[in-house]
Amino acid sequence: MLTRVLPFLDWFKDYRPGVLMLDALAGLSVALVLIPQSLAYAQLAGLPPYYGLYASFLPPIIAALFGSSRQLASGPVAVVSLMSAASLEPLATAGSEGYITYAILLALMVGLFQFALGVLRLGLVVNFISHPVVNGFTNAAAIIIATSQLSKIFGVYVDNGDHYYETIIRVIKAAAHYTYLPTLLMGALAFAIMYGFKKISMKIPTVIAAVVVTTFISWAVGFEQNMAVDLSTIESYEARNLIERFNWAVGEIPLLVEKRAAMTADLDGAERKNDKMALLAARGNVDRLTLQIEQYKYEAHLYRQRLRQFLFRGVKRPDGPPMFYPIGEIPGEAPGDGPTWRIEVNNGPLRTDRLVLMGGRRDGRAETHPSFREDRRGSYLHDSGKGRQRHPS
Repeated sequence: MLTRVLPFLDWFKDYRPGVLMLDALAGLSVALVLIPQSLAYAQLAGLPPYYGLYASFLPPIIAALFGSSRQLASGPVAVVSLMSAASLEPLATAGSEGYITYAILLALMVGLFQFALGVLRLGLVVNFISHPVVNGFTNAAAIIIATSQLSKIFGVYVDNGDHYYETIIRVIKAAAHYTYLPTLLMGALAFAIMYGFKKISMKIPTVIAAVVVTTFISWAVGFEQNMAVDLSTIESYEARNLIERFNWAVGEIPLLVEKRAAMTADLDGAERKNDKMALLAARGNVDRLTLQIEQYKYEAHLYRQRLRQFLFRGVKRPDGPPMFYPIGEIPGEAPGDGPTWRIEVNNGPLRTDRLVLMGGRRDGRAETHPSFREDRRGSYLHDSGKGRQRHPS
């Protein structure tokens, strides 16, 4: 009876000391692959990368101890990450506190549902799903997973489009101008290691070898050359102004999402009471808030896009921290040598006391990009060869 509740106690009947070393090697091998894999899966789900470590560490322990099979591998999978992102994206901004809360709630609900299916012995329902449906779903998921890593390979950052193909087009356009060569070379090295070791011997774990070699190289050369600076060290009024506008826009989105959630509850109550006037009023409020959320998302997208286009060069000062000037605006008497820096901009607000700058190329060549200028009313105008287009502010 005890082994039915605690099935892992049954393992020790056939366990031998010699198996301990094999289990340790197997655990180390899985960890080397699972750590970077779980970080990538968390990004696929729209969550901060370190949440992938939680998902790959705690649930497999519980599943291994209380599961019905000692051979069954459990942990985060890419398809679940994609489905989670698709389900939560309309509700909150990816990476925000509200998004994380929804993700945790979704995981608990799905876990309870799966537990109920197991108790009722309804796993056989999967047998009724046709093979063409399963094959189409898995192949499409494989394509999405592979193409979603293109931005990481090229070292560029783009916002998601309304459709997935629009996101891929944005990645290609960004890669044409802003490809970060060290990142591209590191990715090419990983592919070369996996392909080369596979040709040498099929017994070599190529993925583990690529992870170990590239991780060691990145640690040895200090690959991540990020630094945190205060906003006052950015010698660009436009950049500082854009950061303030961006923080305000992304800060308004979760507040409006909470209001919309409350209005949605009122809408459901009006539907249950069949109150047509209250239903129309609640539906109008929900639509108005949805429109405002989309407007703020669009504004944040514009500010984020422009901030990612800035390239800075540090100028040392004898009596304080270095100042960072946009390339092309460095004072003539200042040396302005060293690497080129870019602002790390994600979906969340930027910290003005610890603004993260990412290291870049050392040749100092500025890429060409569309220029933005501010009119008297505070709106940003986009200048291009085909005329001017007003962006909302």
